[in-house]
Amino acid sequence: MVLARTIALRLVLGVVTLFVVSVLIFVATQALPGNAARAILGNTATPQKVAELEAQLGLNKPVASQYMAWISHVLAGNLGHSFVGMNQPVAQVISQPLFNSFVLVVLTALVSVPISIGIGVYAAVKRDSLVDRVVTSGTLALAALPEFVIGILLVVLLATQVLHLFPPVARPAAGVPFYRQLRELVLPVLTLTLAVFPYISRMMRASTIEILESDYVAMARLKGLRERVVVWRHAVPNAIAPAVQGTAMQLAWLAGGIVAVEYLFAYPGIGSGLLSAITERDIPVVQAITLILATVYVLLNLAADVINILVNPLLRTGSR
Repeated sequence: MVLARTIALRLVLGVVTLFVVSVLIFVATQALPGNAARAILGNTATPQKVAELEAQLGLNKPVASQYMAWISHVLAGNLGHSFVGMNQPVAQVISQPLFNSFVLVVLTALVSVPISIGIGVYAAVKRDSLVDRVVTSGTLALAALPEFVIGILLVVLLATQVLHLFPPVARPAAGVPFYRQLRELVLPVLTLTLAVFPYISRMMRASTIEILESDYVAMARLKGLRERVVVWRHAVPNAIAPAVQGTAMQLAWLAGGIVAVEYLFAYPGIGSGLLSAITERDIPVVQAITLILATVYVLLNLAADVINILVNPLLRTGSR
């Protein structure tokens, strides 16, 4: 009952959030400097040609009418047509970059989340030891580095100057399954892993330390349970709940914040596609990508709330 009520409430809030975001996205794309029709035709186009293209694309209509036409098409599952992609459907234009970024995010999550949680728990168990101090200092240093700096360091160390273990760019070959090209994805995945790892592990460490100092953990120890059982059966399931929200935020950042990493490794993902669309004033593509990223963000937060309820007995039963 609590779970269903929470999901329903979050879905309503998510729909409201996406509506507000859609308005902001549309206003922001309208405020982009330059003229979309002139950007498509080039600076040598005559004013008449520009006006004709604006009429063809509907850019000469009132802003409110343009928004209503766009959002009604989106609700019907139609993301529109690209301005510069030979009038291709936007869904066709962004499908491959979207899949490429999805692969990158999923691989990063599969690598970073278990490692971050494991190291955070281990550092908490070894609190104030040398291991704990190394983990705390190392994660703090990594958190201070922008992801593109981490990527440059990895390229220097593992691809160019020191070692030549991996290619310095990640450009998957067309028509070849991604699982046969994992070597090309190692450096971008490692970069993103090192970018999100400090936040998840530090949050997991803090929540685990708090749980290990609780009364019911002390009672479990007094019953003579082995420390491993106390940690993984009693402490971690309760400590992981506060870290879930932080993990969801980091995964949401991965979905929308990989532009610099994709650009650094020349990876043909959604970040590169967004930059190209902004440069070319391909407004339908910009609107579609940003709305998709906002939807992913809302869904990840919903998933975090659901997981919090499932792993927390008090939330699951509605008790206080």
